[in-house]
Amino acid sequence: MFDLLVLGGLGVDLRVRVPQLPLPAADSLTVPPIDLRIGNTGAGVALAARALGLRVAVVDVLGADPAGEVVRRALERAGVHAELVVDPGGTRRSVNLVDPAGRRMSLYDPRPWQGPPPFSPQRLAALARDAAHVHVSIMDWVPPLLPGLRAGLPAGVGLSTDLHDWDGDNPYHRPFAEVADLVFVSGVRLGDRAGALAAALAPRTTAVTRGADGAELFTGGAPPVRVPAAVAPAPVVDTNGAGDAFAAGLLAARLRGAGLADAATYAARVAAAACAHDGMEYPPGLLPTR
Repeated sequence: MFDLLVLGGLGVDLRVRVPQLPLPAADSLTVPPIDLRIGNTGAGVALAARALGLRVAVVDVLGADPAGEVVRRALERAGVHAELVVDPGGTRRSVNLVDPAGRRMSLYDPRPWQGPPPFSPQRLAALARDAAHVHVSIMDWVPPLLPGLRAGLPAGVGLSTDLHDWDGDNPYHRPFAEVADLVFVSGVRLGDRAGALAAALAPRTTAVTRGADGAELFTGGAPPVRVPAAVAPAPVVDTNGAGDAFAAGLLAARLRGAGLADAATYAARVAAAACAHDGMEYPPGLLPTR
């Protein structure tokens, strides 16, 4: 039995510390050591949730390549159960440019999946029956499996997804939103249209994250609830993965019985703590467990 099943979103991050963003025009820059480590959104949610004490399983495709081994070893170290299918196209990867304030620019190589879905609807349904909650990353192999996944969820098992910087119009994201009970979405492209989008997604709960400006919760037709950002317990070194940590914190608190607003306030503390650490493999005690 797992507390959280994460579908998709494994990869590696090549982290590069740069003097400023955007970069100055130059033929070359000398930078601090460049690190290759586990990354991408599913890994961020899974590792943060595991650091918060949840029993976590992750299902995805991964290359039989050195980058894939980085991911496999990190999941093993964290005690995250992984069910993986080899992707002939290789492991997804991102180049994350991080400035001295911890802000980042991500260049994403998705390594598109080719062919039929790597998991059968029956296998996903069996995994979901062993979970208290399912979180779906917006990977390209997932959409054909969404209707069966939703239909096969046992009573009481919730489903969430993170639409990232969705503009509210791109049709790719909509099937993920339509099967979810809880939708996470960045406010970067939404601006003041967040309320209209949340109303269109009702009766789903929508959490709009806004980085240092906190978050907003939309439930049904109720006015939005503002969630202020928390203060990091140490200097901010890397904001990559903060949104994933927020999602993991909210899900962990909800699974422990917290109300939505209290869960989001706690999630803001988790996200802030994550920003004080370089990478997604969180040391014991860094993320607040209560």
